[in-house]
Order: sequence, then C-alpha cells, then structure tokens
Amino acid sequence: MFFDPDSRELLRVRPNALNPAQVTRLRGNRPAGSPPRPSLEPIRVQRRASNTGIVMVCGQKIALGRLYRWHTVAIAVSETTLTVELADQDPKIFRQPPPRRCVTSNQPGHDRAHPKLSRPHVKDHLTQIR
Repeated sequence: MFFDPDSRELLRVRPNALNPAQVTRLRGNRPAGSPPRPSLEPIRVQRRASNTGIVMVCGQKIALGRLYRWHTVAIAVSETTLTVELADQDPKIFRQPPPRRCVTSNQPGHDRAHPKLSRPHVKDHLTQIR
C-alpha cells in the first residue's frame, strides 16, 4: 500500500509478494499505525483512445466513438462511476460494475487441458455415466 504519511490517505494498493510466514520472519518489523483511509475524491487518470475510439479503465471498456480516436481523455474514477471529460462536450458518466472475483488458470487443481474435468463434481458425474 502506498499512502501519504501526513494525512494517512490511501494512494495506491499493490499485492504483497510475501506470504504470512515470510512476513513473520522479517527483521525489525513493527506494528502498523492506524489503517489508511481511502480518498473521498475521485481518482483522475488519463487514457489514450484506440484507433476505434475505445479506452479501458478499471477493466471496463468505454466506447467514445471513432471521432475521439487517438485522443487523450481525462477520466475521474469513483467507487460507482467513471466520468469521461471530453474537450468539446459535457462530461459523459458511465456506471462502473461491482467488482467481481477473478479466476486464473494457474490456481491449484485447475487442469489447463480439460478445465471442465478439473471440477470434482463433473468427474463424479462422468464416472457414473460410464
């Protein structure tokens, strides 16, 4: 986590590369202060539209149209909305979908060759059919 030490405002979150066992073996570790508070202001980012006028923010594709291809746009990202600020128009507001759980193919028990057969209830069902 990256946060402002003066205001304790959360700036960015990154995954921890250490597992809990490795964290306990660190030298000189000390208890953390109060938890950082998330920012109340929307985070502002810039994105450059593709040749078809699409930008991607927070895993969500936003189609601005071919009129805005290769344009750099400012986007205010809040908890529930994405506000795209265009130079010659009023801002466009898009609803941001709720976060979803991501499943990766490198999790234990996931068979890359046969993803449907890696689930135990499917295996049991297939053996009963034969």
